Amino acid sequence: MNITIYDVAREANVSMATVSRVVNGNPNVKPTTRKKVLATIERLGYRPNAVARGLASKKTTTVGAIIPDISNIFFSELARGIEDIATMYKYNIILSSSDQNKDKELQLINTMLEKQVDGILFMGGSIDDDHIQQFKTSSVPVVLAATHDPADKIPSINIDYELAAYEATTHLIENGHKHPALVASNLDFGVNTLKYNGYLRALKDASIELNEEFIYKGAYAYQTGLEAVEYFANLDEKPTAIFVTYDELALGVIHGAQDRGLNVPNDLEVFGFDNTRLSTMVRPTLTTVVQPTYDIGAVAMRLLTKYMNKEEVEDNNVVLPHRLELRNSTLEK
Repeated sequence: MNITIYDVAREANVSMATVSRVVNGNPNVKPTTRKKVLATIERLGYRPNAVARGLASKKTTTVGAIIPDISNIFFSELARGIEDIATMYKYNIILSSSDQNKDKELQLINTMLEKQVDGILFMGGSIDDDHIQQFKTSSVPVVLAATHDPADKIPSINIDYELAAYEATTHLIENGHKHPALVASNLDFGVNTLKYNGYLRALKDASIELNEEFIYKGAYAYQTGLEAVEYFANLDEKPTAIFVTYDELALGVIHGAQDRGLNVPNDLEVFGFDNTRLSTMVRPTLTTVVQPTYDIGAVAMRLLTKYMNKEEVEDNNVVLPHRLELRNSTLEK
């Protein structure tokens, strides 16, 4: 039998409004009455209907979070930061994976709005005019996390991806490499474009003419790193250092190099990006850009709570600090 608020009110001999006040923590209830209502709720096993409460208060205390890949270790860490702050502020999370598919992203945004979420956290690497138009027509606030908005119109939490890639590539150049190679997923995709620009700027500042053959593009997957090593092995001039735009791809590069009998870092230096748990699980341990993944999720969720609760917001677009973590996949000079 489904116990309703009416059943609780009848059993406790109070009005439904009083039960509602108790459930919602309203202080305007006598202690003896509150105790009686809570005892009745426990005895009957009443569970307040979150949807019904949302309709009454026009708030569902639910946030929609859209991420590219729910199985990806980077986004799982980011989602943990979101969840912790959501719990702190008593919000529930509806988590959906878009598979880095634009049509699915737009569909999921609509689905979240239909579910009457109080706000949306969007992680997709990049957004375009179609996303922005959908966000503009949204009745609830939207915050981007680890996602680049070229127009800076949507509130966001990121790091300086271009500068981070510039510093990583420059480090390899300063280690004596004539032309570090690049292994990346889609270079036309948001933060990847920023990383690519940082890589190019580092080459330019070192007066290195770009060799297009030293750039390998593939899927966002470990396999891409393996394939990149095979590709570079067939070049007449082979790179001695590689900057990789994600740790997962970097692990593929390291393992691919080792499969071919190369020593990392003596024969090939590898520099990753993200500092996921994978970077310390591989051998040699991976030199990488430390992106504060958990903090990006946590700060994005906190920013969203401010918008949802109409608090004052000083900075719509937050850039968190990054750093280089030098481990054993590169040499110390």
